[in-house]
Amino acid sequence: MFLATDDRQFGFWALRRGGESNIGIAHRFGISRQAVSRALHLMDEKIESTLRGMAEANQISVEKINAERGVLLGKSVPFQTAAIIFVSAKHGVQVWYEHDGDCGACQRYTECIELLWDYATELGVRIEKTADPTKMADELFTRVKALMK
Repeated sequence: MFLATDDRQFGFWALRRGGESNIGIAHRFGISRQAVSRALHLMDEKIESTLRGMAEANQISVEKINAERGVLLGKSVPFQTAAIIFVSAKHGVQVWYEHDGDCGACQRYTECIELLWDYATELGVRIEKTADPTKMADELFTRVKALMK
């Protein structure tokens, strides 16, 4: 389930997810559009395989998957709650469960805020700045779900 986020194919994928066209990526790297298309097709397969592998490992039933966005929506079987698995260029593959957390008492408070801001930035999604990671996550993942339609 390892996904190398530092290889060239992943770079192409991240650029496309950020809105860059295949031809724009080709011009940027001085290669053919066909080479970019092939690389993106292979990367989409790797992303989907990684997302599905993470879902299986975490007992998440798959509801929707979008390899181009790097997002899997599902439901945790053991926790009976919504779950999202996403690919972040900075943070790798992450699993997030819908929950009402006591974020102020959590040791990972700062880490969660950074993760959510970074992921929103990677997707080009604007979220309201708040001191509550649970609210930030709810807003971000509501927007991500809307992108999946």
